[in-house]
Amino acid sequence: MFKKLISYLILSVALIFTLSCSKNGNRSGNSFSDITKGLERQNGFFDLYIDKSGGKIYARLPKPDEDGLSLRMIHANSLNAGLGSNPVGLDRGLTTGGQILAMRVIGGNVVAEAENWSYRASAEDPFEKQSVRDSFAKSYLWSGPIKARSGRGHILVDISSFLTLDLMNIRAALKQANQGKFEIAKERTFPQTSSALVFSDNVEIDAAITLTSDDPGNEVRSTASDGRSVTLSLHHSFVRLPDDGYKPRLYDPRTAAIPVPFYDFSTNLDEPVLRHYARRFRLEREAENVATGPVKKPIIFYVDRGAPEPVRSALIDGANWWAQAFAEAGFEDAFRVKILPEDAHPLDIRYNVIQWTHRQTRGWSYGGGISDPRTGEMLKAHVILGSQRVRQDRMIFEGLAGATATGSGSADDPVQIALSRIRQLSAHEVGHTLGFAHNFAASTIDKASVMDYPAPDIGISEDGGLDFSNAYATGIGTWDKFTVRWLYTQFARDTEEQESLNNIVNRGYQQGLRFVSDRHARSRATSHPHGSLWDNGKDPIDALEKVMKVRKIALRNFDLSVIADGTPRTRLQEVLVPVYLYHRYQVNAAAKLVGGYHFNYAVAGDGLSFSSPVPENQQLAAIETLLKTLEPSELDLPERILVRLSPPSDGFSSVGHRREIFGSHLGEVFDPLNASDAAVSITLGALLEPARLARMIESNRRDAKYPGIDILLAALNYQVFDKEFDKKYAAITRRTQTRFVSTLMTVAQNKNASPVVRTEIDGYLQSLQGTLSDGLSSDNNDPQSNHYSWLLSIISSHLNRDDIAASLVTGATKIPQGSPIGSGSPGNYFIDNAILETCWHCDSRL
Repeated sequence: MFKKLISYLILSVALIFTLSCSKNGNRSGNSFSDITKGLERQNGFFDLYIDKSGGKIYARLPKPDEDGLSLRMIHANSLNAGLGSNPVGLDRGLTTGGQILAMRVIGGNVVAEAENWSYRASAEDPFEKQSVRDSFAKSYLWSGPIKARSGRGHILVDISSFLTLDLMNIRAALKQANQGKFEIAKERTFPQTSSALVFSDNVEIDAAITLTSDDPGNEVRSTASDGRSVTLSLHHSFVRLPDDGYKPRLYDPRTAAIPVPFYDFSTNLDEPVLRHYARRFRLEREAENVATGPVKKPIIFYVDRGAPEPVRSALIDGANWWAQAFAEAGFEDAFRVKILPEDAHPLDIRYNVIQWTHRQTRGWSYGGGISDPRTGEMLKAHVILGSQRVRQDRMIFEGLAGATATGSGSADDPVQIALSRIRQLSAHEVGHTLGFAHNFAASTIDKASVMDYPAPDIGISEDGGLDFSNAYATGIGTWDKFTVRWLYTQFARDTEEQESLNNIVNRGYQQGLRFVSDRHARSRATSHPHGSLWDNGKDPIDALEKVMKVRKIALRNFDLSVIADGTPRTRLQEVLVPVYLYHRYQVNAAAKLVGGYHFNYAVAGDGLSFSSPVPENQQLAAIETLLKTLEPSELDLPERILVRLSPPSDGFSSVGHRREIFGSHLGEVFDPLNASDAAVSITLGALLEPARLARMIESNRRDAKYPGIDILLAALNYQVFDKEFDKKYAAITRRTQTRFVSTLMTVAQNKNASPVVRTEIDGYLQSLQGTLSDGLSSDNNDPQSNHYSWLLSIISSHLNRDDIAASLVTGATKIPQGSPIGSGSPGNYFIDNAILETCWHCDSRL
């Protein structure tokens, strides 16, 4: 009996111990208080227990419901410290868009599930919702064991390994940028325990991520202290879900809003499944049924304290332009700009930040942030402004105005002009975060928007000099005010909202506003005559003629005065590029008249005009004006400039520097023929774009009054081969002829070009053989005859489809980049892209 009692007691104790361990979710038997004893506790949205000595961070999550759901929230990643290479794109401040993260208990683990809100059912029927959820994959991002349970059911989990996941796909970004194959060095990757910030509605934590490679790429080697071991700081934002008070606004393609696409399988059978919300902040007046009044919560932006003066003040001034648009839309004191508090983390969800970011080279600026993927409500704006761009602008204006005016404060002071541009850029990127896409037609309607890419509007003074007084517009434009009214207007409760929104659109377009998106403007192949980047003026032809005059004056004045005293003369090669190629963007704008089509982003019943070709007289005028850019006298550089162009010296021969100057076939010596070839390539590349040629053929087929490809080729043939030039331009002329033939062959060999275009070009090249044959002579020392003989050989190889034909096409000459370096969109590498100036919003993943 006594032995049975002892056995019973032992079994009871064991059972109690087992139940206790089970309750605490910890096989070691340690209780909640045992594990957290001595750890730093921070209370807020969810509590953290921080083990600084052990390098761990524990989260205290709510008691799971019957389905195992403990907590749903918005989660986003950012880079608190980046790589510093714009071509790679891993910049300080780069932010993913935000996703719904559910923390679920499955067995003895907590699983972090990324919910799939791209596919949903808006119906209230739970079975209908479940049907959609089960039809598309969710994503389990992480799993960690439950360490303990509190008496009230709260669970304790070590989230350290979640914080150190490569959730921003950094390794893929490096690989796709050809920087090598990197792996996470786990022993050098850890949560930064001292970084944790816990507030009532959000938790912010940084983690050090170290990536290693035995063979890093040039960009990594040139920016990291040791390219074989790259340590970045990954930031996590965990954010309480917004309440149900926000009302989404449906996207309208006529308004340049930024769409949030999703599939709604609850729509009626006569409605599309693919729907879009417009991304915007929640902005509400204190009083509902009034036309204007104070707001419940203003939109406040904070400027990075790391931005130096006078740049900091310029950023504040430019961002503040939006206050006028909101005031006119009925929101009093709704938009403000301040300096970021000294103790604030720039990636804290509570602050909309304009961040000053440094890179090795000049690069794109971005306007992005974090939003609720369910509704499109913006929760945090984050602007990244590259610090090198303002310096590049200053250099460009020193090339145009001379460096002697730098710091003078006059209208031609390059510093002041560059600050005018940075104000515009600040407003532009803030505009993206407010919900506005680019409008590349704005430059053709009196600079109607800061959401265009502005070219400096340099005039010509009465004395024949350059006038910089109107280089950049000041303040918000008419299009910007229109878009704020459409996106943010708060209507009275009894108002028919959709009808009122349509009325806003109709009034805007009746006033002459128009819109061209990235998709139909960014490429030189696009057709809309008003859709171009870095252009000016309502008439692209007049603007090109003006730009060419400005270029001629600037080259006439180009000498040592364009760099400051004491500056190495090799810098002249960098300054020369934007002056010599000053016309490059207006060339693309004028070329879009050729084979161009007018169209609107219309909706049925709105009365907007149908598409139509650009009138034939405008197309012919554009061709005539563009041919003038091929004149050898425009391409030639005078001796007084050439003798001043020193070769790159030590310290000025880096990859970044070489990007900014013309290439050379002359070794260290500046190559004027390479420069002329670059300019010729810009014009010919724009005119002979395959899609443009195909449109010319099609519009001419439908109506013979429009110029066909034969008209364009005949005009180019006369300009390049038949027109007589001064003999001193013979070398430039031959180089232009080579580039013309090479460009035609490249188009004809392009398998993506229209078969009709390829056939037409081959027909022209066949006829050109006769012209070249007529120019041959028996004199073996005749350079022109030898040149024609060489062209005949490569044309013959091309037409005969010889295997070597492609290699005989002259390779594309190196054209120094005009736009900020790094034209690819780094957002492609991340879970949900930031709102990038490089066109995030024109290519949705749906």
